[in-house]
Amino acid sequence: MSKVFSLTRRGRALPAAAAGAVVLGLLLWWLLPLGEKPPSGTIVFSTGTPKGVYQEYGERLRAEFAKDMPDLTVKLLNSAGSQENVQRVATGKADFTIAAADAVEAYELEHGSGAERLRGVARLYDDYVHLIVRSDSDIRSVADLRHKRVAIGLPDSGVRLIADRVLKAAGIDPRKDITPAADGIDTGPDQLEHRKIDAFFWSGGLPTKGLVALAKKSAFTFVPIEGDLVTKLHDGGQEARYYRATNIPESAYPAVQQGNEVPTISVSNILMTRTDVDPRLTEWVTRTVIKSRDGIGAHVHSAQLVDLRTAIYTDPLPLQEGARRYYRSMKP
Repeated sequence: MSKVFSLTRRGRALPAAAAGAVVLGLLLWWLLPLGEKPPSGTIVFSTGTPKGVYQEYGERLRAEFAKDMPDLTVKLLNSAGSQENVQRVATGKADFTIAAADAVEAYELEHGSGAERLRGVARLYDDYVHLIVRSDSDIRSVADLRHKRVAIGLPDSGVRLIADRVLKAAGIDPRKDITPAADGIDTGPDQLEHRKIDAFFWSGGLPTKGLVALAKKSAFTFVPIEGDLVTKLHDGGQEARYYRATNIPESAYPAVQQGNEVPTISVSNILMTRTDVDPRLTEWVTRTVIKSRDGIGAHVHSAQLVDLRTAIYTDPLPLQEGARRYYRSMKP
């Protein structure tokens, strides 16, 4: 009996070891596509302004890259926003970035340096245009901004691009009919709180932490951007086709909105790179972006909207070869 028992133990141990090897192999296959060693080296990722969604998303994405590609060094660069981000990647000053689709289209239409090399990695989430005023303000519409002190974003930001267009759609010349200020989400809230400006534009994911922080210490409200302005925006140029009428949902800033939606416009954000960036690296980057959605989304609400089914729609940019490989590998 003891001899049979001993053989049975050994007989069971071998399949258990084999099963463990199979599980480990499958795990490695999932973590390491095609069994490849993770990419290494150094890349530059252009983000955005402090307190903005681009910056926080970039920081958390870098942490996810470190898990999947521990030998890859990711350098983050602050920027003014979408317009500067597009230019940086196109000219080789950065390897990856996030930018709004209208800013990408504008750069291409202007035949910016290196525009033909730009490629998409993933559609991420939508930016919502916020027009913020103090709660005691007499500004009730975009038209009421005439002769006011208005922060329209940094010169190379996506905020500046879209704020100028919204103002023009409302019949306001951003250079003559307002007193413009070059403030973003990092300085705009403080300027508004101390009455140095009357209003400021912001375009970002929901909710933006800079506005959440402002709501805790200062009363403000949102000015609606009505649907008729979207129609006028669409008459303003090809890049304006990326704007759509929508609402800031009541859950975005509950203390401010008091159960009310706010009419506004939105534009999609694209994670982008260049044709000359290693496709294998881009494939790994794409996979990490999709895989980390829930983890990052627990801290950056906008990241929860990253979806494999819509990520491939990076218009106006075609997909980079590495990103295309990843999406093809995920087809059932």
